[in-house]
Amino acid sequence: MKTVEWLKAELVASVAALLRASLEGDGERMAESMATVIIVTAVLARRLGTDFDQLERRVVAQVRANLEEEHQLERWYGDFSALERYLWESRRR
Repeated sequence: MKTVEWLKAELVASVAALLRASLEGDGERMAESMATVIIVTAVLARRLGTDFDQLERRVVAQVRANLEEEHQLERWYGDFSALERYLWESRRR
């Protein structure tokens, strides 16, 4: 249980670092913080019983659902179709 609580604290700290970096406009620190958020989230999911493959399938399913529902970010910027293309191409490598 200590590990899960530690990971939760790491996640909050990483999000805080991301927000500080975005306020400062520091793109390098924002990217580093976002990477940390993704890593900590994946490890936390694993510690809570969701394996990496299952997590990835859920991410893909949510991306597709947002595409089907014509999410506002998709309409404005095409973010979900870009993410779906990236996920598809990264699986083929």
